[in-house]
Amino acid sequence: MQFSNFKEHDLSAIELIENEVHAYPWTRGNFLDSIKSSHTCLMMKLNEEIIGFSVMMFVLDECHLLNMSIKKSMQKKGHGSHFLKEMIQRARLAHSKTIYLEVRISNHAAIHLYDKYGFNEMSIRKDYYRAKEGREDAVLMGLVI
Repeated sequence: MQFSNFKEHDLSAIELIENEVHAYPWTRGNFLDSIKSSHTCLMMKLNEEIIGFSVMMFVLDECHLLNMSIKKSMQKKGHGSHFLKEMIQRARLAHSKTIYLEVRISNHAAIHLYDKYGFNEMSIRKDYYRAKEGREDAVLMGLVI
């Protein structure tokens, strides 16, 4: 498993994963804005293939996990856990005290993963995400590190 920052030339592969995994994916512009804003844009490779990515924003002593995705064919194989451990370690190295994230209330697999690593539900953000039937709530989760 290999971790490195992704750049603009990696976006075609990143976008394929994003579009495969999310009903309402980020646009290329969203990714470019994150790169230009010096967010930590991390990719995970297995045998030279990009199988996952994340975008983290650091503000003072906080880390905000803005996006994390694992290629569908690579899900349920422990890669999400491995990647989340790497992100937690990077947040520690950046002297973050807390990691925050939002997750769709219907994304039980992701909520289970975050629970497993000690994230706690902090609140519900009503109508946070776009959905087929209008809007969907988000669970705001946090981890003190």
